[in-house]
Amino acid sequence: MGNIEFLPIPIGFVEKWKPFDHEGCETGVMDAQSPPVVAAFDLDGTLTEGGSVFPWLKSIAGRGRTWRASLSLAIPLTIGAIRSSRWADNAKERLFLKLLAGLNEQNVKAESRTFALEHLEREGRALMLSRLAWHRTQGHDIVIVSASPQLYVDVMTEQLGANVGLGTRLAVDPRDRLTGGYLGKNCRGSEKLRRLDEWIASRHYPTSPIIYAYGNSRGDRRMLSGATHPFNVGRLGPFGSLRRFPRLKSAEQ
Repeated sequence: MGNIEFLPIPIGFVEKWKPFDHEGCETGVMDAQSPPVVAAFDLDGTLTEGGSVFPWLKSIAGRGRTWRASLSLAIPLTIGAIRSSRWADNAKERLFLKLLAGLNEQNVKAESRTFALEHLEREGRALMLSRLAWHRTQGHDIVIVSASPQLYVDVMTEQLGANVGLGTRLAVDPRDRLTGGYLGKNCRGSEKLRRLDEWIASRHYPTSPIIYAYGNSRGDRRMLSGATHPFNVGRLGPFGSLRRFPRLKSAEQ
């Protein structure tokens, strides 16, 4: 077995790691003459199994309260799931307003850290975490781009050794309490691409970077469309909304 770089995540997760075939990756370890390379990863359904927002809300606001709030918004949440776009953004923000408004930001940050570490340990996808580690060994810049709240995207970014996390920022009032609303836009769809482009521009690379992008849902479509090497890593494969993008080799294993 070759050398594998393990990520600084809880020891119980190490047993899930296997060496994966990354054939088809055309870059080697970067040197001064190599073009810059950026690897952009979605979070939910890409680096981890399934969604994280609802479990996070339950950990912050409690299971009963979260279920009651979700049931009261069942119609807009369902429409958002079907139609996506602004309907999904608005429904999600309405749920946040019900559950997060008035909570102390520092308390939520502390609780979010515990949630993020446990969620990553329990739900991390071995292949995708291996892929992220491979990009690290190549000296590539790694960006996590997610519609999940910045509060815990930051924790996972740190834990996985990525350069930066770009998540949905939440507004805070002058008393350091969450308002429940967004600060800016929900980081999905075109906003993902805009935030990634903005971060790349801030790096002042000498040349335009080669961009790898990994996603699993239609909220990642714009980001993948802007990448040099886009990959569909969704479980639905050829039946999913990203079916026009190539599959990551060995993703089904």
